[in-house]
Amino acid sequence: MLKTVDMVITGAQVLNVFTREFEATSLWIDAGHIISNLADEPYHARQTVDARGQWIVPGMIDAHVHMESSMVAPSELGKVLLKHGVTAIATDPHELANVAGIPGIEYLIQDARQTPLDVFFMLPSSVPCVPFDDNGATLHAADLRPLYAEPEVRGLAEVMDYGAVARGDADTMAKIDDAYANGTHADGHAAGLNPHQLNVMVNAGLDTDHECSTVKEALDRVRAGMRVFLREGTVERDVLTTIQAVTAANADRFAFCTDDKTITDLLQEGSIDYNVKLAIQSGMQPALAYTLASYNAAQAHRLTDRGSLSAGKLADLVVLDDVKNVAVARTMKNGQWITQEPISKPLPFTATRVRQHATVADFKLPLTTERANVIGVQPNHIETDHLVLPVTPTANFEADIDHDILKMVVVERHHNTGKVGVGLVHGFHLTHGAVAGTVAHDAHNIVAVGTSNAAIMRAIQQITATNGGIAISDDQQISASMPLAVGGLLSADSYTVANQQLTALRTAYQQLCRDAVTFDPFITLSFMTLPVIPTIKLTARGLFDYDQFDFIPVCQPMRPTVKG
Repeated sequence: MLKTVDMVITGAQVLNVFTREFEATSLWIDAGHIISNLADEPYHARQTVDARGQWIVPGMIDAHVHMESSMVAPSELGKVLLKHGVTAIATDPHELANVAGIPGIEYLIQDARQTPLDVFFMLPSSVPCVPFDDNGATLHAADLRPLYAEPEVRGLAEVMDYGAVARGDADTMAKIDDAYANGTHADGHAAGLNPHQLNVMVNAGLDTDHECSTVKEALDRVRAGMRVFLREGTVERDVLTTIQAVTAANADRFAFCTDDKTITDLLQEGSIDYNVKLAIQSGMQPALAYTLASYNAAQAHRLTDRGSLSAGKLADLVVLDDVKNVAVARTMKNGQWITQEPISKPLPFTATRVRQHATVADFKLPLTTERANVIGVQPNHIETDHLVLPVTPTANFEADIDHDILKMVVVERHHNTGKVGVGLVHGFHLTHGAVAGTVAHDAHNIVAVGTSNAAIMRAIQQITATNGGIAISDDQQISASMPLAVGGLLSADSYTVANQQLTALRTAYQQLCRDAVTFDPFITLSFMTLPVIPTIKLTARGLFDYDQFDFIPVCQPMRPTVKG
């Protein structure tokens, strides 16, 4: 008697990730799993799917993403990613964790259970990212340890504090040890590290990195024994500058990630499918690109039940109409076609409030010298340039629009401490008005940039009133706003509403600029506050120099007079 199975898919070119070839064969599926990838099995299928003229690849996996950067709840994010052939993500919830601590992580886990997308959590290792950050919560190893009981938890997320690793900080090392004690692993974060420092990270047990922006950096990590996630996010546009690091000899060490990508860019470009498209356009063979996007990511995170279209694996797969242009026709998750969006709404979140009492007087910035330290925007990158620019001494600087030097402020918003950092930034192109937001990595205080104190204050007051969000003020009124009611990071609305609001914000921002802006100003602004990324950033405590790993003044010291 013939064995009866749920389904057979015939006629397609099916990717074999082990040989990195497409094969003309069939996929036999039963109880949510692939039971054979041979064309001549003596099985009877209840359903036959004819996929002639199409290609089938394993479900794609985002190897590292902060889903909060999408600005929508996990349940909404899943609706979008599944359409793009992404069936699993490894997420670091350190954004909401920095705002709300353990309740923030638990919220994301619970909300993610509403989506068929597999959301695997890497527990946040660096909350705060550095000891002096003014964030909303502090998480020690003992706080994280109980979360390993959750089935979605698969390890420790990017360890960003290199100094803590290098000196063997007890709590940091306990977090890493706990990951391995629970049969998982620990991700690294090696921005700006040289090969000697990479060895320090690897010796500590950190086995991945996603902070490469050059071929050399990628190869340094491979040589150190790390797996490398090639990144293409909203501002971290690194695939085209790193893809040539992948060779036939080392390809198994690479996977893809997005890290940070807004809902608008996910809808317009895609997720990991876009990484694959860029890789193929750069000359990578499609079979290899899809292997990086699936099997290699699964191997990196020890997800042994997926990543290949072979016997015993989950029936997570993507049917493509065009293999080179990554034209997704259908997505299957656990043996079921995703034919419609799940009926779900983001869960309510009431754990935090925006708490601050800043006034315009707090934004005062006297310039006492003719040169100043200025944060320089690197379009489509999260690193900044340390600029030293000429300025005119003044009792209270507001803006030098002709030279695109604007005032930037960071207001502590978790504990109402009254801390306000004030600095200068070049590269946002505003000619009038201001933008403010509660998305500001990683402490997620209020960050704003503008051409006048009044416009900055107007935007800050708007996002305080909505308990978080992004707002744009022209010289008279608020011109666009996006409430982010979930911790000041995520929209409580559907992804369609969030996309409409974010699109309106981009339009309103462009109207404040003389020149076309070719980067996302909101995500770019959100990274102007992250002190663990080179080179200078602004926190609620002031201007921070990554190279010195210390705070520096805005004003450059006067050059000494040389007497003849």
